[in-house]
This record gives sequence, structure tokens and C-alpha cells, in this order.
Amino acid sequence: MELTQLKTMCQEHPGSTFDFQEDWQADRYMVGGKMFAMIGENKEGTPILSVKCDPNRSEVLRLEYNEINPGYYMNKTHWISISLNGEISADMFHELIAHSYQLVFSGLTKKAQRDILEEC
Repeated sequence: MELTQLKTMCQEHPGSTFDFQEDWQADRYMVGGKMFAMIGENKEGTPILSVKCDPNRSEVLRLEYNEINPGYYMNKTHWISISLNGEISADMFHELIAHSYQLVFSGLTKKAQRDILEEC
């Protein structure tokens, strides 16, 4: 997966904002001030995407794909990390980013959701 494609997938969601976390050397994508995706590296230097994921779904995904692991330096119940060097399709990356965004967006207050949608 190419980084430019991945970054575009993260930025296409309403109200998505970006910052660079210096301490982690990672790109973070947020909605309403809450992170839904992070692009960085694991301790071996492998590029990874970390996204929020429904706990039941993340369990199934980890069993199905070797490239999907519990969230690296994240809550391992609610986050997964996906190796960018693996065989995961662009469609799957797109779908997992959208799923993460939706989980975070739905956790925002109704007012914050309305404000974000009105801006777009």
C-alpha cells in the first residue's frame, strides 16, 4: 500500500484533521479531536496503519490476516495495526479506515457531529 493513497483515504472523511506526532514520528488523523487513524512504524521499523476496530471484528481479522495485529502502543481491545508491507488490498484498507472513522464519529456528541457535517 502506498502512503499517499493511505493518507488520501484518511483525509477524505468529513471533518478529518491531520497532525504529526513528533514523539511517535507518526501521522495522526482525527475527527472532532479524537484519533481514528495513525500511520507510523512498529519497533522493527515496519510501516503500519493503526485504526480503531470493533473488538469482535478485530479478533476475526487477526485470525484471518497475518498482517493485522493488536494495536501497536494502543488499546489492544479497540485498535488494530496493519502492516503496510503485507497482502492487504486497497479496498480492505479503505473499508477499515471508514469503519474506524465511523466508530469515532459516532462517539462524538450529536452537536459535534452536526457541526462537522455542516462544515462540509
